[in-house]
Amino acid sequence: MNLKVLLPSRIFLNLERVSRIVAETREGSFGLLPHRLDCVAALVPGVLEYTLGDHTAYLAVDQGVLVKSGADVMVSVRQAIQGTTLSELHETVKREYLSLDRQERDVRAAVARMESALLGRFAEFQHGR
Repeated sequence: MNLKVLLPSRIFLNLERVSRIVAETREGSFGLLPHRLDCVAALVPGVLEYTLGDHTAYLAVDQGVLVKSGADVMVSVRQAIQGTTLSELHETVKREYLSLDRQERDVRAAVARMESALLGRFAEFQHGR
């Protein structure tokens, strides 16, 4: 199978000769083999596993969509993080989400400062009338 993982801004992964894929949906995990019928599945945040030759690799993915059409499997998600082992993937995901939490807090603080400044100027405008 050909596996292509798409993010909003780029192609994250593009592999040929993938022999097996395991993905997670709200109903649970399901596997894809090369001769499985075509399908579409809504993915939940979790781990997508694929086998290339005798090597199995893992992707932590955000919610998204998986489409299998013939030999092509396309996965479209907002975020993906790759790991060669589950423990490595766990550590990477933990580190990435801690970084995102810090960035999110910084953005919220900046927005709060801008809102406060805007309200202050609006109040000055109202009093200046």
